[in-house]
Amino acid sequence: MHTMSNQPLSDLTVVELAQGISGPYCTKMLADMGAEVIKVEEPGSGDFLRGQGPFPDDVPDPERSGEFLYLNTNKLGITLNIKTRRGRKILGELLSQADVFVESYPRQMMEELGLHYEAVKKLNPKLVMTSITPFGHTGPYRDFKAYDVSITAAGAMSYSTGSPDREPLSMPASQGSYYSGANAAAATMLALYVRDVKGIGQHVDLSQIACFGMSFAIAGGVAIRGEVYAQRFGHRLGGVYPYTVLPCKDGYFRLCTIEESMWQRVLEMMGNPEWGKDSRFADTSSRFQHADELDALMGPWLMSHTKAELYKLCRDKRVPGTPVQTMEEVVNNEHLNAREFFVKIEHPEAGKLTFPGAPCKYSTLRWEVRRPAPRLGQHNEEVYCGRLGYTEQDLADQRRAGVI
Repeated sequence: MHTMSNQPLSDLTVVELAQGISGPYCTKMLADMGAEVIKVEEPGSGDFLRGQGPFPDDVPDPERSGEFLYLNTNKLGITLNIKTRRGRKILGELLSQADVFVESYPRQMMEELGLHYEAVKKLNPKLVMTSITPFGHTGPYRDFKAYDVSITAAGAMSYSTGSPDREPLSMPASQGSYYSGANAAAATMLALYVRDVKGIGQHVDLSQIACFGMSFAIAGGVAIRGEVYAQRFGHRLGGVYPYTVLPCKDGYFRLCTIEESMWQRVLEMMGNPEWGKDSRFADTSSRFQHADELDALMGPWLMSHTKAELYKLCRDKRVPGTPVQTMEEVVNNEHLNAREFFVKIEHPEAGKLTFPGAPCKYSTLRWEVRRPAPRLGQHNEEVYCGRLGYTEQDLADQRRAGVI
């Protein structure tokens, strides 16, 4: 079934038993580099993400969910009721031939179904099983359920997002789930490396809250001598100014000055206004203390220029400045398009769609869209008959029994 030998993961078979974002994003990253991913969905309903928009033309359809189509490109899709004994037996047959098993179901449910790692390991000792849950399989919260917003709140990312005089904000666009999925993909690849070196499989127990605990530490919210440092700065970076987002003629623009010489170049860019000599703005610390007054002085000049004009001025003066781009502007960004970042995908139900592609390029390896996201149960015959040796009559019998 593997067709792209110049894709680095083309010899891997991955079974995905996951819904939503984190698990499917993990396996998408593997599929995009050539892995054969078999997505297992519940008969009739499928992945709950099929019911969530956006939808092309705003017409709800389980085969036209934009996010589902993005997260499940390059995958084979089958239906299987794992709550039936026969369904679990068939899943076991798939796992016995697989390299990776990615799942995001509650720990208790997987244990009750006999699909926990110790049971799966007996079927395939070299299998890498990656479990993605809100809190992981150990600890007092291990059986708690949580949504993406709950994880970012519990992991302190919400606490550090927003204005200092306002309530914390939710992270946008399910970033917690995408971040967890990316971490899961990296952890899975490390486990595969160990398997190739030592010949043993492994259980990767990924805690989504731990992913954010890690990133929060990197961002500076670390415990030092028993004290934890964290606060919200809103559109400004604490202690340095200008390091801020301010409105301009056609949107918003970010200015960054982390060195005094940069501030002098900002003043030159604005025509060396007289207020630039004010003692309140003599150094970065005093400028931060008087940030509101400085915003009011810079505001009229910024409002007289467009984002494109400001970007050119910043480049000319070697000032770190960046337009705050809208989603539409990102999709039409000349640099990203010159790198062929966005890809066109033709889906039989949803039509032609534009999705993000690979963030990196390799000199010899290939990232490629081989197939659009599967329709519900689209590859039942290909997987069950072609891979496991079932007959078409077997499939008909299993459909009547509610197994597939």
